[in-house]
Amino acid sequence: MWEAVYLSQAEMEREALPVSERNALYNAVAKLEAIGPTLDHPHTSAVQGAAGLRELRPRAGRSPWRALYRQVGDRFVIAAIAPEAQHHPRGFRRACRAAEARLSEVEE
Repeated sequence: MWEAVYLSQAEMEREALPVSERNALYNAVAKLEAIGPTLDHPHTSAVQGAAGLRELRPRAGRSPWRALYRQVGDRFVIAAIAPEAQHHPRGFRRACRAAEARLSEVEE
């Protein structure tokens, strides 16, 4: 079993989601913890242009929200909650930048 942890900012972003989307995210995180790094498309994918950053895709990609994470040691660190890239590209890019900045602080 793997462990997923949220950075505090990502926890606040998660709590701001509608309840149904928050529950879908909880289910996706549980799947990530059960399966680990072999969890694959459509549940997760690499974020293009962001080294080592992945997106967790609740409801096998049918949710309008994504959890941006990276594996750090034996944990998955969820650094930001982002809108789906095709529906809100600017919001997704902004969340990617935030996730990378937050993760760089954790990894230092």
